[in-house]
Amino acid sequence: MSEIALTNTDMSRLPTPTSSLDAYIARISQIPVLSAPDEQALARRLRDEGDLAAAQQLVLSNLRFVVHIARGYKGYGLGLGDLIQEGNIGLMKAVKRFDPEQGVRLVSFAVHWIRAEIHEFILRNWRIVKVATTKAQRKLFFQLRGAKKRLGWFSDEEVNHVAEDLGVPAATVREMESRLSGHDCAWDADSDDDEDGVWAPSRYVSAPEEADPARQHEASDWQDYSLRQLRQAMASLDERSRDIIMRRWISEPKATLQEMADEYGVSAERIRQIENNAVRRMREAITRAA
Repeated sequence: MSEIALTNTDMSRLPTPTSSLDAYIARISQIPVLSAPDEQALARRLRDEGDLAAAQQLVLSNLRFVVHIARGYKGYGLGLGDLIQEGNIGLMKAVKRFDPEQGVRLVSFAVHWIRAEIHEFILRNWRIVKVATTKAQRKLFFQLRGAKKRLGWFSDEEVNHVAEDLGVPAATVREMESRLSGHDCAWDADSDDDEDGVWAPSRYVSAPEEADPARQHEASDWQDYSLRQLRQAMASLDERSRDIIMRRWISEPKATLQEMADEYGVSAERIRQIENNAVRRMREAITRAA
């Protein structure tokens, strides 16, 4: 077996794809591609000995292939450096799971992992609102977008053809097509937009009052304030009055007057009087504190 020629390249010294893309691509292009025997030997060292240096060499020698795959996704409006970075994560995951005994090259095995990470990144960042959440929707997103580039707007026949090819209902294809055709827009419009006759959603979509963040914050503050006042008023009562108020007004299930009378050995009327006096004292305490 040939001697494995480890390069002097260290991943920590590589320029990152997002900081200097040209320098990064130029640098990884200088890293030699491993032969099949060398690749298998490194993979066995990683698997059997946990050799991190072997894992690093496997990753470094395949970074150029990640760039090649990432370039195929440039049409989604996301930075190539970001796509490469996500693809590199997929490559690292593939190296960790690679079995040299399967008789395939690492790059062939890693394609799935590289594409999966890039796909997830695109779906997270392509739009403010996520366009695909289920596994079937994610598959449809990428295949349908490729078909739309070739066909443009879909006729009924083309929708049915795509649905049949992908094994999904035609309605699902139309729904995803509408998502792909939409675009993000600002909630509030600038004055220039108004002059051009373009109104932002804030002009014609009325949100319910309870959805207003200011009102929500105000309601939360008022609730906290009311609870503090109630606790302070309860603390001003004697133990028996506090127990009667708790069990007659707050606890579930609520106790009846007769149940409380039997427990304290007094009449139900007496319990009612204590309850009314306690409520009056609590109101007075809250009024003084306000």
